[in-house]
Amino acid sequence: MSWIDYEDVVRRLLLLRQEFEAEFVIIKRNSWSKDAEEVVREILGRTLRDVLVVAPIVAAFPLLQVKGTIPTSACKPKRRCDVNLYRTSLLLLLAVAGTAAAYSQAVPPWSKGANNPAARKGHEFHVADVDNVPDIHGNPADARLVIFIGGNQFFVLPKLITAFEQKHPEFQGRIFYETLPPGILRKQIAADGAITLGNLTIQVKPDVYEAGARVLREMEQHGRVKGVVEYATNDLEIMVPVGNPKRIQSLNDLARPDLRLSMPNPQWEGIANQIADSLRKAGGESLYQAVYQDKVKNGKTVLTQIHHRQTPMRIMTGQLDAGVTWASELRFQQSINNPIEGVTISANQNTTAIYVAGVLKNSPHPETATLWLEFLKSPEAQDIHHEFGFGSMRNSR
Repeated sequence: MSWIDYEDVVRRLLLLRQEFEAEFVIIKRNSWSKDAEEVVREILGRTLRDVLVVAPIVAAFPLLQVKGTIPTSACKPKRRCDVNLYRTSLLLLLAVAGTAAAYSQAVPPWSKGANNPAARKGHEFHVADVDNVPDIHGNPADARLVIFIGGNQFFVLPKLITAFEQKHPEFQGRIFYETLPPGILRKQIAADGAITLGNLTIQVKPDVYEAGARVLREMEQHGRVKGVVEYATNDLEIMVPVGNPKRIQSLNDLARPDLRLSMPNPQWEGIANQIADSLRKAGGESLYQAVYQDKVKNGKTVLTQIHHRQTPMRIMTGQLDAGVTWASELRFQQSINNPIEGVTISANQNTTAIYVAGVLKNSPHPETATLWLEFLKSPEAQDIHHEFGFGSMRNSR
């Protein structure tokens, strides 16, 4: 287990104090108690705006939201008595990661309702980490456009749909979409649109399917989709806790026996194919075998069912040390102030994905679906994708 340099923590505290003129309360790890936890829960229940969480495993410094950026370079203290341990206008918790679920938005759905396009929401009931259904969006009952889209794009949909509805106000509040892994969505399509999540079974026939180019082209060849368009690209990146405590530098480091990895499941998560290609580029078959075979067997690689949810959650809670994700997912986690950082994969080892959309053969609303595909190619939609970390494709087919 790798712990934070506590002297460095104090230096950073002093820098923050100087920058924001804030006093701090430090709850030391060895004095963590039930009473302290109750104080944390009470304060976090009110607001996260003035809360800074520092976890020794995760080193979650950038949770402070007083300003847009957080200084991370160390500085020398003016004097040792400069840290006030009791008065507070800003709470600092120095605790083991996972002791308290005190991250900015550690638990999905992360959208705070923005990903629900339904016009009439009725009574809203949400229990974090129990009843939140983060990858089902809107109301299928009266939908005039149903989109099944790979889950790693969930955060771009609210802005895309808002822009689409502005162009076509007749569809406002009448769009439903799912952001489950592409392979799971294909299983749902094969089951006549039915899927069961826990005790809930829903059935809705999609108009549009969006996933990787290889899958969509194959479906097009078999007549299952039509009007296929390419609309965005994405690159891989290694997701780590902020501060990169394990000092991961490249894909080759993922074979290290001390690293615990969260990796997408090749059975239904398309990103696993790109990751496999990149691992082989970086270290040949032996690196792929180490990450996806040997470490899976010994428990050091844990496969995901929904990587765009599970990998950041596992990293933020300190369960695992790193995972390969899309670069856009990293940008999103950072945009909501989650304690996540990225390690860039060199261009000669990276593998770029092309995202493609098509109208499904049995689409209930083919004309609306065609309007959506045309919108995806528009400069406005391309700019929105670029804003969220995707590569744009202005010359898409």
